[in-house]
Amino acid sequence: MSKRLIEFRNVSFRYGEEQPWVLKNLSFEIYEDEWVAIIGHNGSGKSTIAKLVNGLLFPQQGEIIIDGQQVNEASIWNIRKEVGMVFQNPDNQFVGATVQDDVAFGMENRGVPREEMMKRIDETLNAVGMQDYRLTEPHRLSGGQKQRVAIASVLAISPKVLILDEATAMLDPSGRQEIMETVSKLQNNQGLSLITITHDLHEVVQADRVIVMNEGEIWDEATPRDIFSKKDELRKIGLDVPFVAILADELNQVGITILQEPLNHEELLEELWTLHSRT
Repeated sequence: MSKRLIEFRNVSFRYGEEQPWVLKNLSFEIYEDEWVAIIGHNGSGKSTIAKLVNGLLFPQQGEIIIDGQQVNEASIWNIRKEVGMVFQNPDNQFVGATVQDDVAFGMENRGVPREEMMKRIDETLNAVGMQDYRLTEPHRLSGGQKQRVAIASVLAISPKVLILDEATAMLDPSGRQEIMETVSKLQNNQGLSLITITHDLHEVVQADRVIVMNEGEIWDEATPRDIFSKKDELRKIGLDVPFVAILADELNQVGITILQEPLNHEELLEELWTLHSRT
């Protein structure tokens, strides 16, 4: 059984005393080495969860535990060593004149010795495929390359948790795929806990578990396959479902029985091939 790394215990949050609650009595857990996707309509509380995990916000009610430490003003700097966050627009995270400087920035703030710093710069840029750009000015990079550098900058501080808050939203489909392949590889190789907050259904189906938010509460949490089997219910709360799941439903309605909810085109083709083999 994996170790519990993040715990939300009856957490409520709002952006002002006169404002409605954005999160309402929220409780969930995330484990080491787990990939959790958090989805929901705009305003459902997804990004607020990310900011609470990273200590950018603090709950008005309840408590958050990260790796055994309660998140509060006294523990915040220790928490931020454990949690790295990549935002939608990487330009907002760049502070260095070169890629190398940017990756070094977080380590310099934490007093990492120079020899160790140079080693981590090499390792993280290699990990995201950006070693050849270490002396490049960040503004000269493409959108996908900028996100790779932003991820490298976070990885350099050796976090236990990596949060991607709509980190691929500004990229084209090819750029999104490249980033998610990079992140998936890193998660497997480095044993990170990964939280992705996204509208991209291709990202969601790769996760181990999905938390669906609706109006500040957990509407459901389960595997991607179980979540996307509830197509009509998801649509009622304003969420899309993968095209391949819609296609599988259409096939079922015309008498072509798909036994297992497919998550991608390859799984649907495998189901059809198996069905053809049986007939």
